Amino acid sequence: MTSHRAARLVLVSGAVFATLVSIGGWGGLRLNLTPSHPLGLWRIFPLDRTAVIGDLVFVCPPRNAAFEQAAARGYLRRGLCSGWVGPLIKIVAAGEGQRVEVGRSVAIDGQPLEHSDVRLIDGEGRALVPWPGGVVPPGHLYLHSSFVGSYDSRYFGPVPAEGVLGRAEPVLTVGP
Repeated sequence: MTSHRAARLVLVSGAVFATLVSIGGWGGLRLNLTPSHPLGLWRIFPLDRTAVIGDLVFVCPPRNAAFEQAAARGYLRRGLCSGWVGPLIKIVAAGEGQRVEVGRSVAIDGQPLEHSDVRLIDGEGRALVPWPGGVVPPGHLYLHSSFVGSYDSRYFGPVPAEGVLGRAEPVLTVGP
């Protein structure tokens, strides 16, 4: 086999692997290409319990107006969730019954949430409408990312806990 042909085989194989990982979660693997968490290869570990505060999880976004707008704006990647969107990697910041206050930043049960400044425009200058806050309903989770530009529950509110695919564990990542 010539070196040119071998190089092409490696490139094609890599592209096929990356495609399988990014759209299908091959072997529980997932390729993260968003800055909300380190870029690279992650694994989804199924939970044998309900997600709790502090868990870093993969979650499929619900199909609603907020996420349809997010998809149209390019906030969501392609993937294995309903509507062929990719799961989000977020930290569970609050659970059912907890009060979330959203102003210039977020407080949960009166305690400020670190790295939770609320932005009124996205990186393209388009208006962002923050979730007004309230009590997290039964069966829902409030999700957060410390990345300043993250699209998380600051904007879309609590999501159904049934959308959690599992715990997120980095396999091969770069960045903070």
